[in-house]
Formats: sequence, C-alpha cells, structure tokens
Amino acid sequence: MSDLNKEALSRAATEARGLAIDAIHACSSGHLGLPLGAADIGSVLFGDAMRFNPAEPKWLNRDRFILSAGHGSMFIYGWLHLAGYNLSLEEIKNFRQLHSLTPGHPEYDETEGVEATTGPLGQGVGNAVGYAMSAKMAAAKYNTADHTLFDQTIFALAGDGCLQEGVAAEAIAFAGHFGLDNLVLIYDSNDVTLDAMADVTQSYNACDRFKSFGWDAVQVDGHDLDAVSAAINEAKSNRNGKPTLIEAKTIIGKGIPEVAGTAAGHGEGGAKFAEAARKGLGLPDETFFVSDETRAFFADRKEKQAAEFAQWQDTYDSWKASNPQLASQLEDGVDGNLPENLLDLIPEFPADYKNATRAAGGEVIQAVAEAVPNFISGSADLYGSTKNYIKSSGDFTKEDASGRNVWYGIREHGMGAICNGVAYDGIFRVSGATFAVFADYLRPSIRLAGLAGLPVGYILTHDSVGVGEDGPTHQPVETVSGLRVIPNLDVIRPGDPEETAGAFAAMIERKDGPTALFLTRQSVATLNEIPVKVRREGVLQGGYIAKKETGELTTILLATGSELQHAMEAATELGDGVRVVSMPCFERFERQSDEYKKSVLPCSCTKRVAIEAGVSDLWWKYVGCAGEVVGIDRFGISAPGDTVMEQLGMTAANLVSVVKSLG
Repeated sequence: MSDLNKEALSRAATEARGLAIDAIHACSSGHLGLPLGAADIGSVLFGDAMRFNPAEPKWLNRDRFILSAGHGSMFIYGWLHLAGYNLSLEEIKNFRQLHSLTPGHPEYDETEGVEATTGPLGQGVGNAVGYAMSAKMAAAKYNTADHTLFDQTIFALAGDGCLQEGVAAEAIAFAGHFGLDNLVLIYDSNDVTLDAMADVTQSYNACDRFKSFGWDAVQVDGHDLDAVSAAINEAKSNRNGKPTLIEAKTIIGKGIPEVAGTAAGHGEGGAKFAEAARKGLGLPDETFFVSDETRAFFADRKEKQAAEFAQWQDTYDSWKASNPQLASQLEDGVDGNLPENLLDLIPEFPADYKNATRAAGGEVIQAVAEAVPNFISGSADLYGSTKNYIKSSGDFTKEDASGRNVWYGIREHGMGAICNGVAYDGIFRVSGATFAVFADYLRPSIRLAGLAGLPVGYILTHDSVGVGEDGPTHQPVETVSGLRVIPNLDVIRPGDPEETAGAFAAMIERKDGPTALFLTRQSVATLNEIPVKVRREGVLQGGYIAKKETGELTTILLATGSELQHAMEAATELGDGVRVVSMPCFERFERQSDEYKKSVLPCSCTKRVAIEAGVSDLWWKYVGCAGEVVGIDRFGISAPGDTVMEQLGMTAANLVSVVKSLG
C-alpha cells in the first residue's frame, strides 16, 4: 500500500465537493449526491491509486476509470480538472451548457479522460467489463517474456441504480466466469435510490451476490481514506482470477446536512444550500475554489505520472524493435488501419452456390478474420446458428485470453455493452451475434454505440418471417426498420452471398459508427446475372442498379435482402422498361452524392414499388405518393418459412400483381 498523503487527499475531496456544489447551483441542474458522497473515493483514485498521464490521455497502459453512474458527472469532471486533464475551470463553470466539455452525462471522445458514454444506468458496468476483456486480450497477444506492455486495471464506479439494471447483472456474471481479475468495481453503497431509500426496492447482500458470481468482495467505509486505499491496492495487486467488488458505504450528498443521507440528496435539491454548505465544508466564499496546495499536489503527481509514462514508452520502443510484426499489428489496430483491398481478399462464391446469407457470412468471416488479425467475434450462445465462429482461432477463456471467439452466453444486452467497452478501448475490432428478433435486448447498447461513434459490428440472423415454424415471437417484422431509425447506425440486409461479402467489408471498414448485418435463415438465390463486383461494391454504396431497363424506363422495383431475388424475377416478367434497385443499406445510400442517388432513382420515374419482408413505413420515402410498398405490417405466422412468405405476399407473383395494379 502506498503512503497516503491524507491531508492533501482530504483537502482535494473537500474542494471537489465544492466544485460540484457550485457547478450544479450555477445551472440549477444536475446530481449532487454521488459527487459529494464519493468524493473521498475520487481523491484516492485520482490522487494516489490510478496510473494515468493527463499529457497522454490515450496511453495504452493507463488505468481506466468508467463512471457507470453517469448522472453524477460532476464527479468525473471535478477530478479530471484537478488531475490536470485538458478540462479548464471555465468548462467546470459551463457545466451542462451548450457546446461545453461538461455535458449532463459524460460523452466519449468529447472530454479528455472520459472513457465511455454512460447514460443509461448499468451500461458503464458492461463497458468496464469490455475494457477488462480487451486488456486481457491485449496482454495475451502482445506481452512477451521480456516486455510487459499491458497490465492496467479497469475501475468502474456504480450505484444502486446500475446494479439493479439487468445489463449490469449480465456483465457481472460474464466477468466472474471469465476471471477478469483486472477489473475493480466500486459500489457507491449509500442506501438511497432516486425516489426513496434503497430498502424500498432491494434487500440483497451485495458482497454475497458478487461472490456467488465468482468475484472477490469487500465492504469498506467510503469516507475512510486508508480503508478505501487498502481495498483498491489489494484489488490491483491480487490477480487471483477474480474481479473485485469494493462496496463503499457512503453518505449521499455528504457536505449538505439538509439533504445528506436522504433521497433528496440525489439530485440538485441540495444546491440551494450552496452557501451554507461551502461554509460547513470550510471553503471560502469564493465559488469554484481550488487551493494552491491542491494545485501543487496534482502538479507534482502529474510530473511523476509523466515519468512513469516515459519509462513505459522506453519499454514499448524496446518491444517494438524486438517484435516489429506484432508492433505493426498493434499500431494498425489502434489506428484503425485495414487492408486496402479487403473485398478482393474475400473469395468469390461459386455460381451454383445456394444457401442462406448467414451461411455465406460464415464463410466470409473466415476471410475477414485472416485479413484483419485484431477482429474478434462473439455470439450469445448461438454460434451454431449465427455461423460467425472464427475457425482459425480458439476461444477467449479464463485460462487463455488469446482466443478471438467470445462465448457471451444468453446475455444479449451484456454482450452489447461489453462490445462497446472493447470498441472504446480501440485495439480490437469487435462484433457480436444473435437472432435478429433479440436485437431488442441489446438495443440500448446499439444506440449508445451510434451516439459514441463506435465501430461495433452486429451479426443478426434469422432476419424475417422466413424463420418459419418458430412463429411470430421469432419473426422480426419490425426489427430491421426499428434499428434503421437509430442515428449513425448502418443497417445492411444483403440479398445474396456476394452482397453478403460486401456487407462484411462495409462493417469492417466503417470507423465512425456501428453496423448491423441482417442475414437470412432460409436459402436465397445467387444472382449471377449481376456481376460480382457490382453486387459487392453496390453494398458499399448502399443502393445500386441491380438490373437496368433495356427499353424506356417506366417502373422501378426496389428490394433488399431475400426479396431481391423476387424483384429480379418480377422484372423479367414485367418487361424491358423495368429497373431493379437493390437497397441493402438506406444509411449508406443517403450518404452518396445527390447526383449518384438521382442516377439510381431518377425523379422522372414515379412508378415505384418496394418489397421487403418487414414493416413498410420507411420505404415510402423512396417510392413516393404514386408508388406502393409490398411489406408486412402485421406479426408473422407459425408455418414453414416458404409458406409464411407466400401467405404474406413475399413472392415475385404478388409483386408483379401490385405493379400491374398501378397501371
């Protein structure tokens, strides 16, 4: 255990409380409870226990801190400011204001030192598990007998709300089973939730709960600097195959007697007592006060951290000289570098190939894994169905962290949050798979990946009523469109094996946001009449001309996924004035130039019919008032897949009939 400068840490905790009180009082908005109650924990973490370098905020071997209880954002802003990150006092004063670096909930890649966008409670717990898994993978892949590049600790601070959420329970179980002993979860146990005292809604013993999941667990007084420090240092040093829970008993809103220890201390209610609280804490009348002593303490700590970083950099340079191939691979992963010819590295499918796009994806992913060595793939207990197992690699396990296949168990939401954590860490390209209908279980994590611009891949199979006998509970009629409305998420539904190759390339090559691939259970035709290059590159453009009219253009058929084959067949029957447009990805199509979009969908042709085995609403933007959509605006049916498709109008014959009905 390090020798604590308790005087300096206690002073810093008091001043951090003052910053939170003043910032929240100034804007009459925010949450005081955690920043005040957990201030002593923050002083130990940022003032003593954690390894980081504010001058190099993306240091690969830094300890990570994730504030899962993101509503308490003034906690992290106050400590980042004091620790010397690029977060000025003026930004603290602009808390929750337009264009400030101190938004209501911390946002990744906006504020230096913020490791994750943690809005909905519990997400940060899953993100921390993802960070810890990524660190284990990096250590297994890149550490050598002579050089240790990765031995960081992942810290997360969570409250009752985080631990009550199901996503946290899924992630906690995963972390315990896979032995993520580089993970320390600090539970701000203050016996209060937002509405009431915690005993109104919970009665479990937190330490016993975590121990049952395979964790070490200890309870400490969260205001005792020695006790907090001892627990943290023990967790950091004791790599025994178990993550650690530190249940820190704290007083919510500590420092404002009028609300401390009550549900009223959770939000901004205590801010009106700011002046009295400041006096009670021994702070001067000056608002946003930080003493010269605290500034000097953290300036000295910053120098020591810079020296520690320089020592690590020497280790890295020596390792790089000895392991140039590994170094190139690591740097490519961090920089997001990919082969320029990824599409060319995916073998073409035989002309007589006829299988589901999930099966095609299972072949494509092998080529992708070969070309992108930092690509990892996981599944929520469905590898046998989602077909995304990387055959050239083993499994990620407690004993061997080098495997690229992650078995998440039946934990879709946890998988989503963990994938986000891996993506935040930025070394590995991560993907996770499940049935399309279960995307609703991980939707909050998908939404946050879109918000944070994380390049996560989702492989979602059994994409339509073609699922068949399992019936309407497993037939995702609304799911594709439901995800299309999430900003910054690319949704790709390829129509044949070559479009599937293009879809995987699009997913891997995208750096600024997530991609969801929707793949079929049922077999689809290989559309050999469309050149391979056109199909593959057409997916990258989002939409393209799959079949060009041979006469005067009269009609445009739009289709995606397994319905593309029906549009191609219908066009042949309807005659030489019909164009077929494949639209595997609305979002990519919308990013093309106006010139390109008009070349595919010329305004002069208003007779347009779209077909997709899902809800019809989003297609109207492309077919217009004079057009029609052949969709499924109801739940499905339990019957063989082909029967369900026919019953619900997903056939070339029905498409022809609808086109003819338009005159």
